[in-house]
Amino acid sequence: MNLPNKITVLRILLIPAFLVVYLAQPLPQLANNWLALVLFVVAASTDALDGYLARRMNLVSNFGKLIDPLADKLLVCSVLVAFTAIGTVPAWATILIIAREFYISGFRQLALEQNLVVAASGLGKMKTIFQIVLIVYILLPWPFDFFIFAPVTLALTIIAVVFTLWSGLDYTTKNLHVFTNKN
Repeated sequence: MNLPNKITVLRILLIPAFLVVYLAQPLPQLANNWLALVLFVVAASTDALDGYLARRMNLVSNFGKLIDPLADKLLVCSVLVAFTAIGTVPAWATILIIAREFYISGFRQLALEQNLVVAASGLGKMKTIFQIVLIVYILLPWPFDFFIFAPVTLALTIIAVVFTLWSGLDYTTKNLHVFTNKN
């Protein structure tokens, strides 16, 4: 278990901590909001850190290749499910995002079985950025009321869903050979 893999595992372990703070609200509301935000930002930041260290230190491993994207999906999907549970993000948006993640995971597995690599794309990175922006926006303890918060949240949700679905379509169209490979 090398350092980048330990950082990835930390990201996974931060998910239940985030969920307890966000959903159970063990502290006063403002403190909960800030702590949940810090936990999420730290967890999301570990994604860039573990990848950077793995490449820089030449510690890329099969375990890391498997667990890193899984950790990313678990983090974002867990937070979105929590948001849906309390009514901040509509269920249709969370379902579409999770469905895309399952689809792309299966698509990558199919490619892997054929010894093909489905490389990350710019749209996939944009999808992640918009998902994180949405999550951070929701977690920030805003001083204004629901009438401003709700429309902006909905707009950010729609943008995140559009980029999520667009990147899934992009992966598919650029890698149609995965479906037709005879190997």
